[in-house]
Amino acid sequence: MSSNLKTGSLIIEGKTKRILEIVNDPNNVLMVSKDRITAGDGAKADDMEGKSVISTETTAKVFEYLSEVGIKTHYVKRHDERSLIVKKCDMIPIEWVSRRYATGSFLRRHPGVKEGYCFCPLKLETFYKDDANHDPQWSDEQLICAELVIGGVTIGKTEVEIMHKTTACIFEALERAWATLGCSLIDMKVEYGITTTGEIVLADVIDSDSWRLWPEGDKRKMVDKQVYRNLKEVTPEDLEKVKKNFKWVSELVGKFLPKSSGQVVILMGSASDKDHAVKIKTACEKLGVPAIMRVTSAHKGPDATMNIIAEYEGHTQPTVFIAVAGRSNGLGPVTSGVSAYPVINCPPITADWGREDIWSSLRMPSGLGCSTVLSTDGAALAAAQMFALTDHVIWSRIKAKQLNTWVGLKQADVTISKRGLTAKKITLLLSELSSNESGGNELSDMHEESDDEGIEIDDW
Repeated sequence: MSSNLKTGSLIIEGKTKRILEIVNDPNNVLMVSKDRITAGDGAKADDMEGKSVISTETTAKVFEYLSEVGIKTHYVKRHDERSLIVKKCDMIPIEWVSRRYATGSFLRRHPGVKEGYCFCPLKLETFYKDDANHDPQWSDEQLICAELVIGGVTIGKTEVEIMHKTTACIFEALERAWATLGCSLIDMKVEYGITTTGEIVLADVIDSDSWRLWPEGDKRKMVDKQVYRNLKEVTPEDLEKVKKNFKWVSELVGKFLPKSSGQVVILMGSASDKDHAVKIKTACEKLGVPAIMRVTSAHKGPDATMNIIAEYEGHTQPTVFIAVAGRSNGLGPVTSGVSAYPVINCPPITADWGREDIWSSLRMPSGLGCSTVLSTDGAALAAAQMFALTDHVIWSRIKAKQLNTWVGLKQADVTISKRGLTAKKITLLLSELSSNESGGNELSDMHEESDDEGIEIDDW
C-alpha cells in the first residue's frame, strides 16, 4: 500500500470486499477485495487463495476500458494488487441485468423459452437487492413508485431510463470486446451509485462473478462463476479449476484495448485550409482515430497528389481520405477516382462562395463514390463509423458518445421543465450541453453499499 495513502474507518463489509475511508479524501474510498467466493446469496462460500488479486485486476482492466471509451464510472485507479481507489457513492440497491441469450433463471421464470434464444434488442431486467428474499425481480413501475432516495437523488422515471440505456451500452461495449477474443458474453449484471456530486455512475465491480462467458459460444466451455455454482461438493481441485478460469479471463481482459489500426488522411488543397483541417483532426482523435494532414492540389500539382495517394495505397493499413478543398473541388473526386479507400469531402465554406463551393463537392462525375459532409465534426464521425465496422473500441466510443448526448438531453429537459428557466438561461444550458458533448466525458464515482460480489445469476 502506498505510503501517501492512509485509510480510515470501515464503511461497509460484504461477502467479497471491504470499503474503507481514505483520510483527507472525502470524495474517494478504498475498495479491497477478499479471497472469498460465494453463491446462493452467501449460502455457499469458500476461501480461494489469490481470488482477490485476480478480481481486482479484472475489475481494473474492465473499468479502464469502459472509462477509455467514454462511459462514466466510479473507477479512479488501482491502488495495489488487492484494492482500487474509487469515487465514493451511495449505492442504488438494484441489480441491472442485461441478457443476450436466454439461460439460467430466465428459463425457469419463462417456461417454454428455449435455451439460447437470442434477444435483439437486449433483454433488460432489474432486481432489488434483498438476500433474505433472494433478490426479487422488480418492474420499472415498482422501482419508480418506490421513490428511493439515494445520495439526495430520488430515483424516478428519468433516472431509471438513464440506467437502462447505460446498462445496454455497457453490455454491448463489452460484448464486442469479448467477441474479438472468441468469447460470447451471454448475460451480466451491473450496479450504479450516486457520487458526492449527485451524478449516477457505473459502480461496484465487474469480474467473473458478474457475467456468463462462453468461449466460442459453447456453454460446455464456460469460464465464469457458474462453474462454482454448479459444484455439489467443492474440493481443492475444483477451486483450483475455478481460479484457473478466473485468471484466464483476467489475462484476456487486458487485450480489450488494442492499438488502433486505422487512420484518416486529411488532404488540404492549400495551406490556408489548415484551421479547417485541424478541427477535423482534433475531432478524429477524440474518437480514437489517428489523423494525418497533407497539403496537395489536384489542379496545380496532380503528380504530387497521385504520389501522396499511392503512398497510403501502398500499405494495408485501413485509411479514409478527407478532402478539404474549396472553390472547384477536384481533390476529393480525383482521390476517389484513383483510390479504393473511402473519400469524404469536407470543403471549407466561405460566405462569398459557399453555395458554389458546396456544389463543386456534391456534383460528381459518374463512377465516383465520395460523399460530402459540411461539418468538421460530422466528417470525423463519418470516418470513425467506417472504422467502427471492424474496430470495437471505436464502435464503443461512438456508442458512448451517443449515450452521453442522450443523457445530457434528458437531464436538460428535466432541468428546463422543472425550473421554468428564462430564455437566456435555457440558451446557456444548451450551450454547455453542446460543449460537453464535443469535449468528451468526465468520470465520476461511487461505492458505499454492501453486497460485494454481485448477482447470483441463477438465483434471480
